[in-house]
Parts: sequence; structure tokens; C-alpha cells
Amino acid sequence: MTSYRYFEDFRPGERIPLGEKAVTREEIVAFAREFDPQPFHLDEAAAEASLLGGLAASGWHTAAMYMRLLVDGLLGSSAGQGAPGIDRLVWRRPVRPGDVLSAEAEVVSARPLRSRPGLGIVSFRFTVTNQHGDTVMTVENPILFSCRSQPA
Repeated sequence: MTSYRYFEDFRPGERIPLGEKAVTREEIVAFAREFDPQPFHLDEAAAEASLLGGLAASGWHTAAMYMRLLVDGLLGSSAGQGAPGIDRLVWRRPVRPGDVLSAEAEVVSARPLRSRPGLGIVSFRFTVTNQHGDTVMTVENPILFSCRSQPA
């Protein structure tokens, strides 16, 4: 992000790159031990025998890595005020040790809130891909942003 962004700065169709994150075996296992201790996230042999066919990050770990990219690539340099929820989250492919994830935000729509002057809501479609360009996760959700000029 090169400049601080307010609600007025988002245009439907705009695409915003959010950066990259390399994934290690150690962090996959550490996250799984703490939050999602299923065998295919913890043990290579169990993972090989599973539907995943090898050690893979928890989907929630993938979501957490995406969230870090979102904050570093957009929200940290914006007038973001939080989100009312997630409309859709889909894990499309396993994330493996050695993968390099990148994320992109696409602005779907933007409208001011009548109920809360000074705020607007921007709907996004986020795509997370690996180093091969394969989509590993998609997220759709609105985010609230303050307007540049607050009403009197």
C-alpha cells in the first residue's frame, strides 16, 4: 500500500495485491498442534494415507496467513473499521510445506451506509494462490471503512 485509503478510494473492479507468505513445515505443525490437531496436519505418514495425500496446512491456518496478508497489504494502511462477517470462505487446494502464498483483493462493490453517516461498506472477493498460480482459498466479505470527510 502506498497511501492511506478511505471508503471513497475503492472502485468496483479494482484489484489490490496483498503480498506473499512462504509456508514452512514447522509452522504448519505448530499451528495444528495448537488449534487443529488432526493427523494430516501433524504427521507426514498419516497425511500420506489421508485424502490430502501429504502434509497440509489446516484451512484455518491458511485463513490466518491470508488475514496477515490482508492487514499488511491493505487494512493496516486504511480507515478500516472491521467487518460484519464473512459471506463465503472456500478452501480449494491443500497448502503444503514450501508453498509461497500470495493474495489479491478485488473490489466487488462499495456504498455509503445510510444508517451510519461517515461509514461505507466495501464488498471484496479475495483470492489466495500458491506459487504455481493455483487457487488455494477464496473469501468473500464486506469491510467497513471510514469516509475521508465526516458529515457535519
